[in-house]
Amino acid sequence: MATAPRPRTTTRDPEELGRRLTAWLGERLPGAKVVNVTVPASNGMSSETLLFDIEHPEPPLAACALRLAADPGAYTIFPVYDMERQHRVMRLVGEHTELPVPKVQWLELDPGPLGAPFFVMERKEGRVPPDVMPYTYEGNWLHAASDAERERLEAASITLLAKLHDQFPAEQAEFLALPGDGSALRRHVEAQRAYYDWVVRDVARSPLIETAFDRLEELWPADEGEPVLNWGDARIGNIIYDGFEPAAVLDWEMAALAPREVDLGWTVYLHRFFQDLTVSFGQEGLPEFLRRDRIEARYAELTGHTPQNMDFYTLYAALRHAVVMLRVAYRQVHFGEVTVPDDPKDVDKLILHHASLAAMVQGSYWD
Repeated sequence: MATAPRPRTTTRDPEELGRRLTAWLGERLPGAKVVNVTVPASNGMSSETLLFDIEHPEPPLAACALRLAADPGAYTIFPVYDMERQHRVMRLVGEHTELPVPKVQWLELDPGPLGAPFFVMERKEGRVPPDVMPYTYEGNWLHAASDAERERLEAASITLLAKLHDQFPAEQAEFLALPGDGSALRRHVEAQRAYYDWVVRDVARSPLIETAFDRLEELWPADEGEPVLNWGDARIGNIIYDGFEPAAVLDWEMAALAPREVDLGWTVYLHRFFQDLTVSFGQEGLPEFLRRDRIEARYAELTGHTPQNMDFYTLYAALRHAVVMLRVAYRQVHFGEVTVPDDPKDVDKLILHHASLAAMVQGSYWD
């Protein structure tokens, strides 16, 4: 998937969205016009992003980005898109931490104007490590950078996580507590089980994912630690960089209260996902970049908290990613881009990283 043409994610027409957006904006900023509407090449697999400028003598924001809940007609990745929650998280992170979060402006919960709820925020310029083709592949700006430049980017990116976890006040994050009983980690995992059940509610189930859930129970941490605000989709592909320094931290739809290691495990594994893929296609990739031991050591140095039980948390990250990838694969089936294997036992092959997830379940991945 990461080396093939980007799967279809929407049925919407950007030009039509621009016209409707102008009509909506005119009611809030009389005389304003939306111009230069574009869709970023790195547009996400779940919510959609629209880039545009506002023509007006005194616009509150001139260069804008719009975050739009997923197209209901495009086999959505997640069952619920809470744009109000995302808007609130970004506003609070901007108020209470040093993270460069884009300033949020309007929030529209009425699906009428654009077909789904959305919010508008400031647009930051810079570069994003690409998913397609992956930044670990030869030919993109991050792969072409020097070791020192990548080290600078890595250090700055882990510093973002440290600042978020240390600076965001716990009392401000209570609205992100997930429903259910038990600890924050237990609720987080149970929410993932519920998500998996939704993904496979009318399609073939994944034996590998279900085995991975069982393995999590066997590895469950004795001491989970205090929960903090987790970014949720903590990876460099969700950061805009000015040179090699973060200029904007994006995509907060998976934010939640959870142990620090949930974010750290996601950061470690999502890089490994692209690195493993690159190696499987005969390239060296970036084997010394974002290594697990360096991430753990840098985070401990910055926060005084030594990451614990990281075999559990990297397995959990790979499992969570597998559920998302299974849903993405079934969306490709929906649009006629791929077919479901004839043998139900082969459904796990729809998960792009099924081999690495299986190795984590067996305990051999990090050998």
